Order: sequence, then structure tokens, then C-alpha cells
Amino acid sequence: MKKLKRSARLVEMTHYLLSRPHHLIPLTTFAQRYGAAKSSISEDLAIIKEVFEEEGMGELLTLAGAAGGVKYIPKVGREQALEFIHRLCEKLAEPDRILPGGYLYMSDLLGQPGLMNEAGKLFATAFGDLEIDCIMTVETKGIPLAYATGAELNLPVVLVRRDHQVTEGSAVSINYVSGSHKSLHTMTLSRRALKEGSRVLIVDDFMKAGGTIQGMVDLLTEFNAKVAGVGVLVESGEIASEQRLLHDYVSLATLRAVDAKGKEISVGPGNYFSRF
Repeated sequence: MKKLKRSARLVEMTHYLLSRPHHLIPLTTFAQRYGAAKSSISEDLAIIKEVFEEEGMGELLTLAGAAGGVKYIPKVGREQALEFIHRLCEKLAEPDRILPGGYLYMSDLLGQPGLMNEAGKLFATAFGDLEIDCIMTVETKGIPLAYATGAELNLPVVLVRRDHQVTEGSAVSINYVSGSHKSLHTMTLSRRALKEGSRVLIVDDFMKAGGTIQGMVDLLTEFNAKVAGVGVLVESGEIASEQRLLHDYVSLATLRAVDAKGKEISVGPGNYFSRF
């Protein structure tokens, strides 16, 4: 039990809530933690709730009853989301990202925890009201984004592998066709990794025609699981709609064109704002 001044208690409570998103916390937890009356805790939470909403940090939901409490729901306001997406597009448009063959180098961005955490908050905003049991991605580049999203939604992450590992135990493997190159690939998922009937949010770093993500969708059917949503950091805008294998998804940025000779990259916002 901590005896803190109210100002210090407000700071500590705020940190406690921010580090436990989508987690129901009974008022008795705070009352016992700080040795304060529930009425005082309720007043503190009202202040925190007001600041969260005014500053666009999210919502603080109060559930009444014996099994009630408070729950912090991360939300990103439109202005904040727009600022982040524009910043992401600027980074993606840097000419030195162009690789031979017209590919785009993104590993440095995916390796920045702060950047991925912000992207995760946007996906948490987009999908936070849905019933989701876990986050899924395929190794390896999508892992940082998946964990950032999982942290904001307080959900576990399930990793689909390209090759089966003996340390994963028995697994389900499927073949899928790349949407862009029409080549055959394999992906596998441990039987212990996902419960049957789960509702899954698929997250990936880049989507061209959607072959890899469609492969994950097909893999989920082997577990009688359902797709709750799909979020991608960057989608290719060079693929015609009729060529896409996937149409229901949320993207943060769109790679419109890469001019390898002219060293120019055209990047713009994805469909995030048209959907949420």
C-alpha cells in the first residue's frame, strides 16, 4: 500500500492504466494500492478520463456493478493519425530506399519501436471495438508491427512460419500462391499456437496483391478460426483492384509508384481515413 499525495497518485494511476490497455481494473485495486477511499479514486479517474479525451489519448470506460471497474481503451484522434501517416509517407519516400528491381527498403522503419508503437495505436483505434482473440502475422518483417498492435490491444501474437520448426510440435501446413508473382509458397502454424474458433486480427508490413495474407486467411480455416480484420502498414497502389486477392483491409500508407531511374518514390495515405 502506497501513501501518496494526490498529484503523485494521479501520475502513478495514469501510468498504471496506460500500461494495461483493454484490461478491466476494479476500483478496489486502486483503493488498496493507495490506501484511499473509492470515492477519492473515482474523483481521480474522472480527472484522468477528462485529460485522456481532451488530449486524444483514448477513452476511460467505467463499468458499474460488483464485477465492474475501469478500462483504458487506446484511441488516436484524426489529427494525430494524419500527422503520423504523413510522417510515415515522408520516410517511405526517401530516395535512398530504392533497391535493385524497384523494391523498397523498409527494415529500418520496422526496427524503430517508437514508430511501430504509433502504428500499433492506429490499428488499435481501427479494430479496438471488435471481438478479437489474438494478432497474427507471418515471419519475419511483420513481427514488430504485430507485437506493437498486440500491446495496444492487450492480445497475444501468433506467428505463422515459412518452414516448420521441430520446436513448434505438430503443425498445420498449407500451400499458397503469391498474388504478384504467381509462385507457390508454404506456410505453417503450430497446432498449439491457436485455439479453434478464435477471432484473429491479421497484421502485416506490406501487401502487394494480398497472396500472403490470403494464405493466412486460408490457414485459419484449418483451425475453424475467423478473420476479425486485416491491417497493413503499406499497400501497393500499382495493383489493379481486380488483381487483388483481398479487398477488406485497412492500410496506413499506399506505395503508388517507384521510379528507379529518376530516384523518385510516390507515397500517399492508405485507406485508413476512408474507413474510420
